[in-house]
Amino acid sequence: MTTGIAQPSEAEILARRTGLPVRSVTATMALLDEGNTVPFLTRYRREQTGGLDETQIRTIQQQLEDLRALKLRATAILKRLQTQNVDNPQLIAAIQQAETLTELEDLYAPFKQQRRTRAEIARERGLQPLADKLWEGTVSQPLTSLIAPFIKSHADLPDGDAVLAGVSDILAEQISMEPEVRKSARQMASISGELVVRPGKTPNEALFGAYHEATESVRRAVPHRVLAIHRGESTGALKVRFDWNEPQVLQSLERVLQRRPRPFLKLLPTCLEDAMKRLLKPSAEREVRRKLLDDAHQHAVQVFARNLRSLLLQPPTRGSRVLAIDPGFRTGCKLAALDEYGNLLAHDVIYLTGSSDRIDQARTQLVSFAKQHRCELFVIGNGTACRETEQLVAEAIADSLPTAHYVIVNEAGASVYSTSDLAREEFPELDPTVRGTVSIGRRLLDPLSELVKVESRHVGVGLYQHDLDPKLLDAAADQVVESCVNRVGVDLNSASASLLRHVAGLNESIARKVVAYRDQHGPFESRRQLLDVAGIGPATFQQSAGFLRVRGGDEPLDETWIHPESYDIARRLLSLCGKSSVEKDSRSEGKSLLPDGVQPEELATRLQVSVEVVDEIVRELGRPGHDPRTEAEGPVFRRQILKLEEVCVGMTLTGSVLNVVDFGAFVDVGLKESGLIHVSRMGSRHVRDPHQVLAVGDRVTVWVEQVDLPRRRLALSMQPVDAP
Repeated sequence: MTTGIAQPSEAEILARRTGLPVRSVTATMALLDEGNTVPFLTRYRREQTGGLDETQIRTIQQQLEDLRALKLRATAILKRLQTQNVDNPQLIAAIQQAETLTELEDLYAPFKQQRRTRAEIARERGLQPLADKLWEGTVSQPLTSLIAPFIKSHADLPDGDAVLAGVSDILAEQISMEPEVRKSARQMASISGELVVRPGKTPNEALFGAYHEATESVRRAVPHRVLAIHRGESTGALKVRFDWNEPQVLQSLERVLQRRPRPFLKLLPTCLEDAMKRLLKPSAEREVRRKLLDDAHQHAVQVFARNLRSLLLQPPTRGSRVLAIDPGFRTGCKLAALDEYGNLLAHDVIYLTGSSDRIDQARTQLVSFAKQHRCELFVIGNGTACRETEQLVAEAIADSLPTAHYVIVNEAGASVYSTSDLAREEFPELDPTVRGTVSIGRRLLDPLSELVKVESRHVGVGLYQHDLDPKLLDAAADQVVESCVNRVGVDLNSASASLLRHVAGLNESIARKVVAYRDQHGPFESRRQLLDVAGIGPATFQQSAGFLRVRGGDEPLDETWIHPESYDIARRLLSLCGKSSVEKDSRSEGKSLLPDGVQPEELATRLQVSVEVVDEIVRELGRPGHDPRTEAEGPVFRRQILKLEEVCVGMTLTGSVLNVVDFGAFVDVGLKESGLIHVSRMGSRHVRDPHQVLAVGDRVTVWVEQVDLPRRRLALSMQPVDAP
């Protein structure tokens, strides 16, 4: 079933959709089809892709998957039409040229097997031929004379009204199946549609009171409100009705139908109104609400992904022993002393409850434990009893640990990790509560290495992430984790299997084999040694090698971002620059490798490579082992506690951003309660998207705008606020 009409190529379609050059799209598609990973293309094939960044390459990848899924569906539809003996060149051409699944399904809708509808019942009574005549306009007789032969020809057609009703049912269904009509109804639903929200059978004033008498325009609905309404409706707290402007919808549909004059126009208002109310409105409502929810989910996933990226790329805290604390009342506060590399030194428990003597004893025990293991940095989880623990730590610092500091970290997901197979494998002899405490401490030492062990939906950032499709969320999280791990790079001799499996080209099975090989044979001496690991062949090595570092091994270039395939070029370049090896002195980082007067173009000519390749190698040789996370500010360390009762309007505070959502950002300013910077308080100019201003982990200076003691709420501003 083909029409002979020339179809644009996949590359041409994607170039038009993405706005990227056809040449770059063509090259990227070919590289992806060869099995190359996005991180590998982003870093090591920039010359071939035309310098596309990771986001652009992922967009091409996703659009290509969608386009091929569309083609598969179109092929399946054409095969079904062929079995139904449908031979309509115009229809076939329209299906082949459809650009969205919605457009495709609209074209196929009249040919789908329908459930037993009122129109189907009318067809069973033999009224289809009459409906066809009226629909196609093949007769010019009066309507009464057309109806007469059908009266009493069927037991259920006693009079003209019954015949006319049956014909109207068929015509109403045919109207609703017209692709242009469906498109127009969908457009009108988007333009004039409203979600009318009222209290449900089990109203929850605290959570959904703001929506009890709300009307949300489909056109202007914002994602977080759509998600809240959906949650309220699914729990029975809210009742939602869809409305649209019926007069406007009817006018729009009439204009569509009257483009082709038909002799049954006297029947049109009745059939059209029936089609609109009984068939098109429910269909449009389902589509509009599904699209609203899908768009809200996609938006929430994007918010989650941005926050997760910022969280994973928080700078590590190097060279410090930490005392991790998992706060608790009944079961006590778990303590874990970790060395500079996150290895567990010892663990203990203290109790915050009881008499003043018992609390004094807990404080003494805490100080003794910290001094014994030389820990001057306390890491407190932000769960239950967090602020009471903070009070104890602040008092201990003030009384006995003058050089110590503390920081509060988000412990979300630590308990999930502590009972996982991975945690049991890592610490088989430890209680889950101790494993969770270790995880809290390691989140400060190396956030990326530790957080990849936790299911991403449990790390506590995002917008309604627990209401989202787990598959959608997991796919987004996998992309973010893969991107972050490969952006930072991985130490081949210290990385866990949970971290290695996210390296481009590797998977969980190969990551475990790498760790097993390392345990059996000792540290890797070079990247090339990876080829000795079972399951790693040339293709896997090519994809992964550049992201894996070997420090202090046989090959100095193994400590850089330079890929082994470019080592020969790098050595020749070093020789031309008068260097014998990679410069490891940290004081040289950022300095140009090129001698005075030597230009990249000159070296590119002598090495017979592109200027882009020379620039990349020169940059990486100038900063061996560079960690991009070190460019960000670290966490806010504190020495004393602050209480909400002590806060007043106009006060200046310093804090860390915990979460960024559509309406603002939540900030830890050292209080039990997180403060909210509303989006309207993020700058002197209008801020449309809070993510353009703040990211998770950012250190911010804020001013107190409002203190609500009864509700324990704190409103903050990024602009100075005058004291009352």
